Amino acid sequence: MMDSPPITSLTNARVQAAVRLRERRERDRTGLTLVDGSRELRRAVEASVEIETVFVDSDRATGDDARWVLERLAANPAVAVPVSGMVLTKLAFGDRDDGLVGVVRTPSVALANLTLEPAALIVIVETVEKPGNLGAILRSADGAGASAVIVVDPRTDPFNPNVIRASIGTIFGMPLAVATPPVVLAWLRDHAVRVITARIDGACVHTQADLTGSLAIVVGSEANGLSPAWDGADVESVRLPMLGRADSLNVAAATAVLLYEARRQRDAGSGTGNEHHRT
Repeated sequence: MMDSPPITSLTNARVQAAVRLRERRERDRTGLTLVDGSRELRRAVEASVEIETVFVDSDRATGDDARWVLERLAANPAVAVPVSGMVLTKLAFGDRDDGLVGVVRTPSVALANLTLEPAALIVIVETVEKPGNLGAILRSADGAGASAVIVVDPRTDPFNPNVIRASIGTIFGMPLAVATPPVVLAWLRDHAVRVITARIDGACVHTQADLTGSLAIVVGSEANGLSPAWDGADVESVRLPMLGRADSLNVAAATAVLLYEARRQRDAGSGTGNEHHRT
């Protein structure tokens, strides 16, 4: 396919079908999503995500990640579709210029598919609306070695192209599920996972809480906080010290602080030092 002439028309049916994936309704209908960027596509390939199509502007696809992706696609040349620079610009939705935009099948987000390691560290995100925040949370979860991310009652679908981009593709390597609060709470209790919520009126400062062992850290939207579902007697709460005028941090920033405090405590307890890699 890469030997064929590049698609130059913006009205080409394959191009138009890919552009429609910017809309959630189309992503839900097809089970597909857009991946903009060679680094993100590389992480999708590394995670064995099903790649439907990769649109390639060969003049721009010259970076290390782009070459790596194209080498892996060589065994299935029908996947790689050459396009002109104008067409790729239409498909892309950011300002990067690395020559690849992919269409991939979205992985399963069934809670039943999650398997937990001992002393699992889980992030639960409730009703977060902004794709950039969800993507940043996924990136922090990856960096801090979290075991899984569970998205509760999402206002944006986890595989929104902007979530993928904000996570720099780490979403594909992170065990991920979507469910409602009652289902998630029952699942956590069945798996003997402690639950700690982040609240502006939390019972203690986060550094005073025990963030080791099997643990779920629950964060909510900045506008509405957490729903009453997380008010159970077996649910603990923590707060971040706020010494200025604001009463809370951005949800993605707060999650990063909590995750790295959990990592610090776990590494201190295990004597592993500052570096940790999730297996």
